[in-house]
Amino acid sequence: MEFDSYDDVYYFYNWYAKEQGFGVRVTNTWYRKTKERYRAKLSCSSAGFKKRTEANRPRPETRTGCPAMIKFRLMDSTRWRIIEVELDHNHLINPTSGKFYKSHKHIPLGTKRTFHLDDDHDHHHHLDAAAAQQVHKITMFRTVIVDAQDEGESQNALYSNQLKLNKGDSQAILNFFSHQQLADPHFFYVVDVNERGCLRNLFWADAKSRVAYTYFGDVVAIDTACLTAEFQVPLVLFLGINHHKQSILFGCGLLAGDTIESYTWLFRAWLTCILGRPPQVIITNQCGILQTVVADVFPRSTHCLCLFNIMQKIPEKLGVCIDYEATNAALSRAVYSSLMAEEFEATWEDMMKSNETRDNKWLQSLYEDRKRWAPVYLKEIFLAGMLPIQPSDVASFFFDGYLNEQTSLKEFLEKYDQILQTKRQLEALADLDSKSSSFEPKSRSYFVLQVSKLYTNEILRMFEREVEGMFSCFNSRQINADGPVVTYIVQEQVEVEGNQRDARDYKVCYNEAEMEVLCICGLFNFRGYLCRHALFILSQNGIKEIPAQYILSRWRKDMKRSNVDDHNGGGIHISNPVHRYDHLYRQVVKVVEEGKKSHDHYRTAVHALENILSKLHLVNVEDPNIMYKY
Repeated sequence: MEFDSYDDVYYFYNWYAKEQGFGVRVTNTWYRKTKERYRAKLSCSSAGFKKRTEANRPRPETRTGCPAMIKFRLMDSTRWRIIEVELDHNHLINPTSGKFYKSHKHIPLGTKRTFHLDDDHDHHHHLDAAAAQQVHKITMFRTVIVDAQDEGESQNALYSNQLKLNKGDSQAILNFFSHQQLADPHFFYVVDVNERGCLRNLFWADAKSRVAYTYFGDVVAIDTACLTAEFQVPLVLFLGINHHKQSILFGCGLLAGDTIESYTWLFRAWLTCILGRPPQVIITNQCGILQTVVADVFPRSTHCLCLFNIMQKIPEKLGVCIDYEATNAALSRAVYSSLMAEEFEATWEDMMKSNETRDNKWLQSLYEDRKRWAPVYLKEIFLAGMLPIQPSDVASFFFDGYLNEQTSLKEFLEKYDQILQTKRQLEALADLDSKSSSFEPKSRSYFVLQVSKLYTNEILRMFEREVEGMFSCFNSRQINADGPVVTYIVQEQVEVEGNQRDARDYKVCYNEAEMEVLCICGLFNFRGYLCRHALFILSQNGIKEIPAQYILSRWRKDMKRSNVDDHNGGGIHISNPVHRYDHLYRQVVKVVEEGKKSHDHYRTAVHALENILSKLHLVNVEDPNIMYKY
């Protein structure tokens, strides 16, 4: 849709908002050096969140981070064109509520403006009719739009805001999405096109990935290595860890570039896919653009930086230093050996005394971001084993062995199903192995015997190392008692530089009344099971079973987990339009599958759908506020 002026676009969207029952805010405006507006974004008045205030009586939060918005820009024709639309809100809107919004005071009562729209018939339409038409025209969910231009032309640098496609890639994308939708009715994908109608960004996730997120979506890593390393496949991955410590996929994206706009679009597409339920923690590489977008799209998630990626960059960033070996050793000591923030700060300060390190911009940026990646600052955050806390901890690329810099998009999409099937077979085999009880624990400790009936084999192996480590804890003493909370110091023989061993003190707090135990090493939040120091204190106090709150369901082998999306509406938030849409879509797909079986099935389905529509129209007239329970 195109309009003659900026004000016309604002009036159009504001009137549409009034008809639907929400307010409008101008969230972004872009200006040229001549101070001429050339781009803008209008959002629902519930978009974003208010800044926290230190006032004694702060106003209550009224915003919800609503994604509903439109973006529009000034074209060469001097007309304004809407280039991106998000129609879904994450809160309840009601056209008949009578609520007044500030933006609506600019709309005179009883008047409607008429716009000239560039449609096939070149007619004049009233605003409300145009808005209703636009709802159907611009929605891009579950709609494939593939670049129809000559594929060689997509290499042209003039079209840098579109996906770079080689010969055969366009058809491969079309074949891939067509096959996925036929094989999986719950396959979800979103397509983003630029102002020329060319493919710019893609997102997709199959049903199994969406279901896996409901079980293991507490901590998510966003892998952008393919995009920043300039692979032929500009892939972005949303990853998690399952109950076998295997990497699992929550969704994939293809982006035209690593820009704020592309990442914002992708993250919002994924947020819609997961029904507006963001993870508790998001882990990304250190990147200013990613930090900006994560804060914008996931304001309530904790954003951490990938420690493994940071440590891998040391040779590149510090290799030219004269004292490289000493600097590398000091940095590793600060990262992996600091139990308290004061230790980290002191070690860092010593490392930065030389001119080379003091002037190093990368080290300066690391220090500024230290509370996002240094383990000593992350002990209060549950990380499910996705942050390395020892030099031996490594992270592998999800598509390692299948995707490299030379792999074409066509080749990747053709073997995508096979790759996922192979990885999911490994998960199924691990499930079978864990449930068959073929794994025999080495230790006969009562802690191990307890969790051997609960933990999967891989988690049990890791936990056994902590039980074995109890034997290196040779001494403990009580240093404080504050009501029911008793604080101990546990000494452990640990390996230090040069293969030497030394005694180290670990502070452990134990509350017998609440059966709570907390160690300064932070292992429970880092990896999801108790450390040797906490186990040592429990054992010393005569506790023979691990308290229930420290046996997490995400590691259990006896949890019933489905591989299919079997939501029946029980978890649907009726006030969330995204949830309503997703649930209704699933139900309609079932009707379509049944209706196509025969002519009689088809006629019955059509008749039933017509009856449903008639009833819905009556509901809308009688009581628009009616709420249904599933």
